[in-house]
Amino acid sequence: MSNPIPSNPLPQHIAIIMDGNRRWAKKRFMPAALGHAAGAKRVRDIVRACSDMGIAHLSLFAFSTENWKRPDEEVSSLMGLFMSYLQNEVNDMNANGVRLKLVGDKSRFSQAMQELILRAEQQTAHNTKITLTVCANYGGRWDVIQAAQAWQKAHPEESLQALTEEALAHYLSNGYAPEVDLLVRTGGESRISNFMLWQAAYAEMFFTDDLWPDFSPERLQQAVAWFAGRDRRFGSSAPL
Repeated sequence: MSNPIPSNPLPQHIAIIMDGNRRWAKKRFMPAALGHAAGAKRVRDIVRACSDMGIAHLSLFAFSTENWKRPDEEVSSLMGLFMSYLQNEVNDMNANGVRLKLVGDKSRFSQAMQELILRAEQQTAHNTKITLTVCANYGGRWDVIQAAQAWQKAHPEESLQALTEEALAHYLSNGYAPEVDLLVRTGGESRISNFMLWQAAYAEMFFTDDLWPDFSPERLQQAVAWFAGRDRRFGSSAPL
């Protein structure tokens, strides 16, 4: 007799690599900026869907450290879109119980953007329905290095030999969140592109051909249902 399909609880932390905005625009003979704008609109639907399902943490890969290599015009457009998003969406997020956090190396952003980020985080700081983490100018390797440096700064008398996995995890840029349960990548690629390398060590990975602006709440529900059927052993033996 075959074993029953295991049933996992809801993922409490979903991380999404939002890929495909530019290809979505190209298919429609539009400039890349309109693809990014369509992708930004999709964020609201997915945040609401996660909140409705009872998922506590959603992390979105918005801009990687490698994205600075893109054409100046596209980077400038992305920065403008990001500022617009912070200005236009924060009241709606606050009304719907969304706590916004932005993680990544903020030093490269303009002073105006850094101030917008700070105000948005402060305005939503006491919300508890769902935490939305936007990863911008973020890289997984950067995150591990900055965590190690932050730990050393906080423990100047300690040798690195004293550093443990548990201690380092506290200093990761999203140390307030549990590890990633389900990592989703849209756009047809099947790699994680330096995203949450530490946090996603045991994540189930769901890859879809949907371009990000086409990634619907229904597809998200399919990913969560797929997750529920996974046999998550975390390195232990298979159940008898």
